[in-house]
Amino acid sequence: MTQGPLTTEAGAPVADNQNSETAGVGGPVLLQDQLLLEKLAHFNRERIPERVVHARGAGAYGTFTVTGDVTPYTRAAFLSAVGKETEVFLRFSTVAGNLGAADAVRDPRGFALKFYTEEGNYDLVGNNTPVFFIRDAIKFPDFIHTQKRDPYTGSTEPDNVWDFWSLSPESTHQVTWLFGDRGIPASYRHMDGFGSHTYQWNNADGEAFWVKYHFKTDQGIRNLTAEEADVLAGKDPDSHQRDLREAIERGEFPSWTVGVQIMPAADAATYRFNPFDLTKVWPHADYPVIEFGKLELNRNPRNVFAEVEQSIFSPAHFVPGIGPSPDKMLQGRLFAYGDAHRYRVGINADHLPVNRPHATEARTHSRDGHLYDGRHGAEKNYEPNSFGGPYQTGRALWQPFDAVTGGTGTHPTPRHAEDDDFVQAGNLYRLMREDEKERLVANLSGALAGVSRDDIVERAVENFRRADDDFGKRLEAAVQTLRG
Repeated sequence: MTQGPLTTEAGAPVADNQNSETAGVGGPVLLQDQLLLEKLAHFNRERIPERVVHARGAGAYGTFTVTGDVTPYTRAAFLSAVGKETEVFLRFSTVAGNLGAADAVRDPRGFALKFYTEEGNYDLVGNNTPVFFIRDAIKFPDFIHTQKRDPYTGSTEPDNVWDFWSLSPESTHQVTWLFGDRGIPASYRHMDGFGSHTYQWNNADGEAFWVKYHFKTDQGIRNLTAEEADVLAGKDPDSHQRDLREAIERGEFPSWTVGVQIMPAADAATYRFNPFDLTKVWPHADYPVIEFGKLELNRNPRNVFAEVEQSIFSPAHFVPGIGPSPDKMLQGRLFAYGDAHRYRVGINADHLPVNRPHATEARTHSRDGHLYDGRHGAEKNYEPNSFGGPYQTGRALWQPFDAVTGGTGTHPTPRHAEDDDFVQAGNLYRLMREDEKERLVANLSGALAGVSRDDIVERAVENFRRADDDFGKRLEAAVQTLRG
């Protein structure tokens, strides 16, 4: 293996490959972090033409209906009145598999929702898990490389997966979730969804709040055991896609009750966990989920390629009253998703019917490029101009973050009073019934048994031991039994 300092593509040495550059310790990520942009941009272009991640998916149209008053917290027009309906498109997906992979596999599920609001499209790009494996987007290409095919063997390699996870203890919470009962949903209809990241809501008075979205399935949670999934994946690789399409065709429209956790902005600085850390949840005892909407899917796409494969989602697509947070994973995704779609589908992907706003018109000065449809005619393509055309409003979509302080640099994510990488994984384990714990340990030990190096196995087991001593002891014994 090549030895020596890690470098950029231009050969410059990399000082920190673990932390994105931010404005102060807790501030937003900086555009000047060229290593972050280089890694994410290169990663987006590694596969043609399917998505690098979330390639395997299914989608449907539907409606979102406001059922609770949230106007004290946000000025978003589509949330302005109880009973108000907004058309949506939802794409479900697995994360690691390619376009031809089976649906019934142990993998997080994407839960990407596009609201066609009167103020433009709002994209909420989440998962069926409330947390994730890493907290900084600079590690995302490395993480996904471990889940994809090894460049030498051409196969997915347990050594790569567990080497990365064991060296990234912040992944312990998500790995515990993934190898538990909810790691293989029975269908897209029978799982919850989460915005996962922390976002900002702001109201008409300029007050800011931090929020987390929850989508609770009205069909009830249903999961597959590892054995059931192995059989179903072989018999019907399209099981989840087929189930969703046929349910809608039968008129059994799947629905989710939508809620939100709301944290006053002033609470964030002193909250016991870092509220912007994607590997953490906010306990409901601290911030209860407030129900405010109903999501229903009631119309299938007419053409899967045109409407599902060419659909694009970006967490940077906000509307007035909603914005980002300093979550470092979210900050990286604000760039990476749009960049991926400009490469994968084309610079004018937003002109396609599934992607363009439905209730308003996109008015920009962007012109030309692949698939440009000439929609602007002879209009001027610059601003300011004296010929009329689109103009700026002067009002930001979201409130500015609190004043950032400190020097720019590659800072680790700020730690709060009760932050560590294991406490919430341990809490999750202790919430499980005995039979759930047994299946969790069996799933994890089965995966670890395929790892060739003892030191990787030992590191992985130690992470779970630090989450809960009983968890680690049982896992260690199970792995030893399987490995002889």
